[in-house]
Amino acid sequence: MPQISLHSPLGALTISEDNGKIVALDWGWGRDQEETPLLVEVRDLLERYFDGDSVDFRTIPMEPYGTSYRLRVWEVLRGIPYGETRSYAQIAALAGGSPRSVGGAAGANPIPILIPCHRVVGTGHLGGYSGAGGLDDKTMLLGLETGE
Repeated sequence: MPQISLHSPLGALTISEDNGKIVALDWGWGRDQEETPLLVEVRDLLERYFDGDSVDFRTIPMEPYGTSYRLRVWEVLRGIPYGETRSYAQIAALAGGSPRSVGGAAGANPIPILIPCHRVVGTGHLGGYSGAGGLDDKTMLLGLETGE
């Protein structure tokens, strides 16, 4: 499976591709580095994103592995615009399930940042985040997008 890594404000990140679609974004530097046109495009988009540009990741072909419910939630998350947030309850109203089940699906997201689970917040609190830095990463990503 081709993968490429990049340095980011969150530390090293590795993007993985399978059959011409992005399947994972992981914290850490991948052992094998194999550039493909898609991986280079996504790496460049992420670098622009971390430089503070408003980047729309919705055009990137992705194929996360998950249950039908998680796939539904992740598709709704992809629709949250840059710099905006939605509550777990709002996502549940669109995808079905409960706010807690949305949190579970967000926590299992294999392509964070590109599928912006960091844009989902609780009512009156940030909620959680599965990135290596936890809520510090979520706070940094939200601040990057809002300029705070």
